[in-house]
Amino acid sequence: MLSSVLIIDKRKEMPAKYKKSLEDSETGVIITRTLKDALKEIQAAEPDMIIISDSIQENLAEFCEKIRTLTYNTRPVIIGLSKSADASDRIRVLEGGADDFLSEPVNIDEFKMRIKAHLRRDIENNLDSKTLLPNKKYVHKNLKRLLNTANKSAVLLLGVENFENYKSVYSEVAGDKLIQTLIAIIRSTMDSADFIGQLDETNFVVITNPYSAEKMAAFLTFAFDTVAPKFYSSADAKRGYMLLTGDRYAGMRVDFVSILIGGIIDNYETISSVDELLTRLLSIKKIAKIPSGSNYAIDRIKLAGENSIVEPRVNTGIYIQEPDEALALLLRTTLELQGYDVIDNLDPKSAEQPGIIILDSGDDMSGLDLCQYLKNLENFVNTKIIVTTTVHDKTLVLNSGADLYLPKPYEISELIQWVEYFVKIRQFK
Repeated sequence: MLSSVLIIDKRKEMPAKYKKSLEDSETGVIITRTLKDALKEIQAAEPDMIIISDSIQENLAEFCEKIRTLTYNTRPVIIGLSKSADASDRIRVLEGGADDFLSEPVNIDEFKMRIKAHLRRDIENNLDSKTLLPNKKYVHKNLKRLLNTANKSAVLLLGVENFENYKSVYSEVAGDKLIQTLIAIIRSTMDSADFIGQLDETNFVVITNPYSAEKMAAFLTFAFDTVAPKFYSSADAKRGYMLLTGDRYAGMRVDFVSILIGGIIDNYETISSVDELLTRLLSIKKIAKIPSGSNYAIDRIKLAGENSIVEPRVNTGIYIQEPDEALALLLRTTLELQGYDVIDNLDPKSAEQPGIIILDSGDDMSGLDLCQYLKNLENFVNTKIIVTTTVHDKTLVLNSGADLYLPKPYEISELIQWVEYFVKIRQFK
């Protein structure tokens, strides 16, 4: 459902007739007959449109003004309905805050077209200019309605990983095409009653029925990874990773773009707000993180969502393997002064590993064998390896699994900047 309409009308037959003409897969209609009930619905559902009949006891113009004041932040479209055809009555209602005025009796087909036109204009004003998806405002409205309804449903938060790196390598235009392709894949899985909206450039929300949510997530991850190779050059596709460019990042390897999906299926009893729901979804999405490729995680109703939000622990441990004793001492002293914990020994079997390894390749390149060995161990998945070398072969170094190729000689300040960068991205992943 994309739009919500609230009809405030104390009569019985006419509002039911209006509801029947408007309600479809994209529009939901709620009828209230008192001001008290209307205010509850406005607070709970934040309707996109409010249709007010003069059958209410209060003056229609004054009531429109009151509703406009109460809904200042949500700014719904307000339509006045009256049996009066007097121009002065219409003017007073419009001055009171209504966006349109309809005199009854109204042709039901004209009524439907007028209302749909207002809703369409309201939606068009809240679409992202690139993706043409409903923006964050509309996402929040629909999630709020989700939390205040008894209807069974599922919500998916879909995020694109490594997108900024992709754009820096392949341009903004290529990034736009990638996102458009992803949206097309998402739309191919949706029913007419499903909702898709955009939180920001790389995060999307889908509301669907609980019976197809997991199948949708599984298909999306599979389909995206299937078409993803088409977004890269043949050289990158063959290598299996991207190479960043520019003076600052030259020599750094980064993973391909992937998608992560976090979902909740009909399990909202303990969630009190939209922000809490999004935070829960973000935490579930993080659980789906794997070393490479797309993945999803779903919180079903039997799963406990409490305490699922874990504060990130910053791993400041650093291991240095440098044959030049003077340089090794300089690196150790500098890093310790920066607050890092330099460890003396590296145990591949230990569950706790340093966040960063600074590894010299050696003249015989034996350091690359160690790099490749460590990268294949499960407990080193989150460890970043910086390979320093006098052999200036970037492809050889990165193919061994190194996260950064740093040719010797290098500036200590440059190495420190890379250490800070890797610690930062680990903290917020």
